[in-house]
Amino acid sequence: MKKRIIPAIVILILSIVIIIGSQTFLSPCVHDDGSSGPCRGAGQMLLGLGCALGVLAALSLWVERARFGVYLSLLPLCVLGILTPGTLLDLCRMSTMRCRMVMQPAMIILFSAALLCALIGAVLTARKKA
Repeated sequence: MKKRIIPAIVILILSIVIIIGSQTFLSPCVHDDGSSGPCRGAGQMLLGLGCALGVLAALSLWVERARFGVYLSLLPLCVLGILTPGTLLDLCRMSTMRCRMVMQPAMIILFSAALLCALIGAVLTARKKA
């Protein structure tokens, strides 16, 4: 296995965790009365970003010529994923709510790991071209 595709495989795995987690074990709050909180929008955006992350990671595995560009396009996507919960989109106000205690830190960690992998992949791909 080539070293240049290992970051793409890791990003693909992280995107699957983000996609599944944003709907199940890392999902936003559901209030006692059954209504969704203000954090629902952040959860939906994280789902979309996870899907985009997965598509781009799969593309980087499939198309070798565009791998460097795909890795570079993953960088702003990961930054957007890091900034989404709590910064770009509101979460519930109480610090004890599920969105603040579980979803926000987990998504920041997952998207940060994907960002690091995208940087490593871009560097490895750039070294191959040089």
